[in-house]
Amino acid sequence: MDRTEPGLEHTVADGVATVVISNPAKRNAMTTAMWSALPGLLERLAADPAVRVLVLTGAGDTFCAGADISSLREAADDPQSLAVAAEEALAAFPRPTLAAVRGYCVGGGSQLAVACDLRFAEEGASFGVTPAKLGVVYAASSTRRLVALTGPATAKHLLFSGELIDTARALRTGLVDEVLPAGELDKRVEAYAMTLTARSQLTQAAAKEFAAGREDRDAYWAEQARRSGDTAEGVAAFLERRAPHFTWTA
Repeated sequence: MDRTEPGLEHTVADGVATVVISNPAKRNAMTTAMWSALPGLLERLAADPAVRVLVLTGAGDTFCAGADISSLREAADDPQSLAVAAEEALAAFPRPTLAAVRGYCVGGGSQLAVACDLRFAEEGASFGVTPAKLGVVYAASSTRRLVALTGPATAKHLLFSGELIDTARALRTGLVDEVLPAGELDKRVEAYAMTLTARSQLTQAAAKEFAAGREDRDAYWAEQARRSGDTAEGVAAFLERRAPHFTWTA
């Protein structure tokens, strides 16, 4: 596990980059240094052609308990701007991103999890969006992303109250995609990530843009598909009952 950023560790193996939020003394709360460092780390991982999937998780039995409030009082920069910049960098990562959540996923932790493409949670995890407890105005972009994921009623419940919800409610409202029994989270996320590494990066990249509302890129991706030959390869592999060898890379 490489630790080149304050409170952030990462590895790259078999096409999967794993980023671990690591501030165990404070339940992996994000300091201003960690918020500041995350976009640069993501940029370097995005530039690595070996990375095909990104997994974000927390050290130990907690995903992230939010922002380190003590560091916010000492911050020279606007803490919310740093958090939003990190969230946007994660949302813009060009390959599939998975959040593997156990324990508390609160405040800034939920902000990061929501910015991922998919969220897998272990039973017993707790989720909360807590700016109302601090008198903070949640950023418009963060609010829109939460509403798009859960719908306006659930987003308002989370933002108005700051209450925590369990995995059953998180799954029912779309905040998480799968809930796994204790001890099964890492195995499921690893297996799913490896499945994604075998799939078409062309399909995945186009799907990310279209899901984000970039319908104007339809012609661009059609041209990419034509030039890459990946569609022809996928059809041939299916008919020949073999694994496809896609060549397009992000």
